Parts: sequence; structure tokens; C-alpha cells
Amino acid sequence: MATPLYRWIGMGGVPPHDSPRAYLWERRLHWVMIGIALLAIPAFLFEIAATFAAFRQLGLTLDAFVLAAFSLELLWMLWVTNQRAQYLMRNWLDLLIIIAAAASLTGWEGEWIPLARLLRVTIVLLFLVRILGSLRNLFSPTAMPYVLGLGGVTMAIAGAGFYWLEPTVETYGDGLWLAFTSAATVGYGDIVPTTPVSRFFAALLVLVGYAILSMVTASIAAFFIGEDEKILRRESHHDIKMLREEVAHLRAMLEEKERRESGADRKSDQ
Repeated sequence: MATPLYRWIGMGGVPPHDSPRAYLWERRLHWVMIGIALLAIPAFLFEIAATFAAFRQLGLTLDAFVLAAFSLELLWMLWVTNQRAQYLMRNWLDLLIIIAAAASLTGWEGEWIPLARLLRVTIVLLFLVRILGSLRNLFSPTAMPYVLGLGGVTMAIAGAGFYWLEPTVETYGDGLWLAFTSAATVGYGDIVPTTPVSRFFAALLVLVGYAILSMVTASIAAFFIGEDEKILRRESHHDIKMLREEVAHLRAMLEEKERRESGADRKSDQ
């Protein structure tokens, strides 16, 4: 069951006491939709940074694919869910993403280009919110390897992104360094983004870096809390075991006493 915070930001999931089939499909589509949502970032970069028409067309194709995937996911979940109105109310973020993505593909030109770009930036931010909210399952004691793996993959992709987008980055190693300093919000200043596209990419990476660092911190805290819980659980099991042994010993003593008293009563009767 989702917490009130996730319901408030439009990621409440399947309503309580709904169809088991709906919960099953929600789990099946969870990671698939995260992967599809991640495509919104390269799609945006292809559209605003590409100097070739083929790259821009690739960005538009990715946008259309993401829009179709989210639309089909929403329609399918409404089909398998019994409480359709409740599902829409609890997952209004998906509906907002679909509407915004459809509006961004209408092909505005002329004076509407700045508004269209602002809308695309908003869509990317909405996708980031959905991705980060969907990763809430990683806040667990056993999620540390997955979080570190996610961070490593993010840095590798971000390094390639800076190597492609930033003219002052001459090697992939410099791109990795800029990605790390941006994500960690260190900002040494030896290499900085200079173009609007690379600056926007750096801003996105800062948000992602904050999220990954938060997940690492949460995983570490959950690990130590989990260790304390394990110790308390072991102590509780030991105490319960000792209590059961004492109760069994007392029961045996009472039974032995009852046998003696019943034997003494029979002798007195005789």
C-alpha cells in the first residue's frame, strides 16, 4: 500500500483491496516503465542539441514511443483494476505526463518554440519525479549493491553525455570527471558546462545525484537499523525460548505434584 506522500504526488499505485491481477501487473510493469521513462532524457537532448535532422527525428520517435508506452500502460491498468476512478485519482501524475507529452508532439513552430521547449523541460522533470518515486523499493538494507550499480551506470552515461554535448570536454575521462563533480555538487571549476544544453544536462544530473546520494544514505541507515533489529530479534527469540522452557518445567512440576497428590489421596481412601 502506498504512503500518503506517494498518493499526494500522483504515484499511489493500485488502490487497497483491489483485484489481485492488478497488483500482479503493477509489479510486472514496474521496472519496464522505469526503463521507458529514462528514454525521455536522451529524447530531449536529441531534439534540442542535434545538428542533424536524423538525430532530431530520433528524439521525436523516442518521445512518441514513450507517450505510446505510458498511454498503453495506463489503459491496461484501468482495464485490470476494479476501482478505476480511484486508480486515476491516485496516479494522476501518469495522466499529466501523457497529456504533456502529447502536447509536446503537436509540432509548434514560430513564436511557440520557447513554450514548447519549456514544456519539454517540464516533461523531463515529471519523468524524473516518476522514476525517483518508483525507486522507493531501493530504500532497504539489501539495496546497497543496486544503488551503487545505478550510480555507476548513471556516471558512465553522464560522462558520455558531457563528452558529446560539451565542447570543452575533450576526452571521455574529462566527461566522467565533470559528471562526478556535477552529481556530487562539488564543482571544482576546472571543467564547467558552457553551452545551454550541457548546463541543462548538468542540472538534471545534479537532481539525479541528489537522489542517488539520498538512496545511498538511506540504504546505509537501513542497514544499521536492520542490524539492530536482527540483534533485538535474536534476543527476543532467546528470551521466548527460555520462557517456553521455564513454562514447560513448571508444567512438569505441576503434573508431578498432581500425581503425588492423587496417589496420596488414593492411599488415604484405602
